[in-house]
Formats: sequence, structure tokens, C-alpha cells
Amino acid sequence: MVNYRIVRELDNKRWSEFVSNHGNGNIFQTHEMYKVYKDTKKYEPVFLAVIDNDDDILGLLLAVIQREYSGFLGNFTARSIIYGGPLIRNENADVLNIILQEYNKTIKRKAIYSQFRNMWNWTNLKDIFINNGFEYEEHLNILVNLNKSEDELWKDVHSKRRNEIRRAIKEGTSFYTEKSINELRECYSILQSVYDRAKLPLPDFSLFENILGFSDSRMGLQLFCAKYENRIIGCMIALLYKKTIYDFYAGAIFDFYNKYPNDLIPWEVFKWGGGNNFETFDFGGAGKPDVPYGVRDYKKKFGGNLVNYGRFEKVNKPLFMKIGKIGLKIKQKF
Repeated sequence: MVNYRIVRELDNKRWSEFVSNHGNGNIFQTHEMYKVYKDTKKYEPVFLAVIDNDDDILGLLLAVIQREYSGFLGNFTARSIIYGGPLIRNENADVLNIILQEYNKTIKRKAIYSQFRNMWNWTNLKDIFINNGFEYEEHLNILVNLNKSEDELWKDVHSKRRNEIRRAIKEGTSFYTEKSINELRECYSILQSVYDRAKLPLPDFSLFENILGFSDSRMGLQLFCAKYENRIIGCMIALLYKKTIYDFYAGAIFDFYNKYPNDLIPWEVFKWGGGNNFETFDFGGAGKPDVPYGVRDYKKKFGGNLVNYGRFEKVNKPLFMKIGKIGLKIKQKF
């Protein structure tokens, strides 16, 4: 391929049409998410696209640099994550190679490492990533087909999980959907306690608030909540795009685990999704296949198909990455 050029900006309408019409188009590669990343604390978007002489889009990539700290310390935690990208027209190997080459030039001084979190199988183009310095590692996910009747979905749920869903209802736990900023704040507070307990970083509230800002009934952020005695005790912050529901962040108040909010919510989301013409529920990751992972065991009991799309990763600053890991361990210890 000869006649092409790389651009850093696109008309929003053309960008939206390309992502929407692409077979693997997803919310994480939209111009709306670019703006969200731009307006979120400690986040920085990186975007590039390849167009031809006729100004047709051949491929695009949206990455986000995430930092745990601002200022100088942020350099030791800066990582570039690409969710569901790049999007390449007709799986053109030349276009993919151009995008990866340009991306590597752009990111090498900005982030310690890059990670492509794949949402489909890259088998036919895997060598292009490897030739550009990326290593492949296996990584699982679970996808639930919502094009089933409620009875069929229920049969796919493990018997133990079905019993816990029944117990949740018996205990008086209720389910509802919401999109308001007040409920979002309450859900974020729950996530803070969950992530603090797990000693894991949680994005700034501005990330979720910014997504809520462009949301409607078919795209953006949707809150799924479990309530007990008029109090939110568990939640799933999901993202909607086209026919897919993405499990973005989820958690529950520890003291209310005996009300089974984490069992009720996914099941109710399946029913809600099917009733609103969504076709797929994406559980958002299930760990490495050769490493025991309790979260995977939990998710598998809701049925669904286990897929292994893997990830591509490249370290740009080995010394910074080593220092960053040491710092994270110290932070978790104290």
C-alpha cells in the first residue's frame, strides 16, 4: 500500500460511522470515549488514523494513557491501554502495520508499557504485532449470548448460582436500573471500598461522570443496582454500545454479601439486556488460563462462552516499569 497518510484528528460523524459499521466496532474506540479520556483526571488519550487519497478511513486506534499519580511520580505508573482496537478495514495487514509503527513512535516516551486488550481473535494478523515488538499472552473472557429465552438463559446458570439468586429475592434484595448522577456517586463509593480492600487502583470519579454525560438508552453508561431496605448494596457500572453490554466495574458492600447482590445483578442484567434487544453480555475479562482466578470461577457459573482472545504487550521503559512495580508493592503493603 502506497497512497495513505496518518492523521491525528477526524470529523466526529465520519469517526462514528466507521466504528459503527465495523464488524468489531466497540464503545472504547469511539470519539465520545476520546473526549471522556481527555476530560478525565490522570488520563490522556492517544489517537491516530490512516486515510487514503480519497479521504476514506482505512483504520484507527484509540489508546488511553493511565497514571496513578500526577506530576513526576506519574511517569512511573504511566501505561497505555488499548481496549478493542485498532479497528482495521478488511483486516488489511499493511494498514495494521502502519498504525502499529506510528503508535510505537508516539508512545515510546509517554508510557512505560502498552497493552492491547483484545475483543476478538487476531490469529491472522498476530505476526504483525509480534514484528512490531509486541509479545502475545493468553487471556480469557466470558461472553453471554442474550439471544435466548429466559428459560434457556436460566438453564445455563449453575445450580448453586440459581439457588443464590433465589435467596437474594427471598432476602428482599431488589434490582433496578438507573442513570442519575446521585446514584452514580453512591455506586462509586461502593467501588472505592471494594478496590481499597483489594488494594487495587480505581479510576477517578470523573471517568464515570464524563461517560454518563453523553449516555442515552443505547450507548454509554448504565447503572444496574441491587437494593436492600432502600439502600444500594451492590452495583454494576456497565457500558452500552450497539448490541453489547460491557461489564465495566462492579462490586458490593461486604456487610451485605449475605443478601447476594453479586448473584442477583448479572442475572437481572441478562434479562434486561435480552428484553431491550441487546445480543451479547461481555464479562470484561477472566484472567490467564493457567493461573487460578476466583473471579473467573464466579463468572463461569452464570453460563456463557469462554473465549481466549489474548493480549499484546510491549514494555517501553523496563527500568521505570521495575521501579513502578516495587512502588506498587510498597503502597499495597502499607
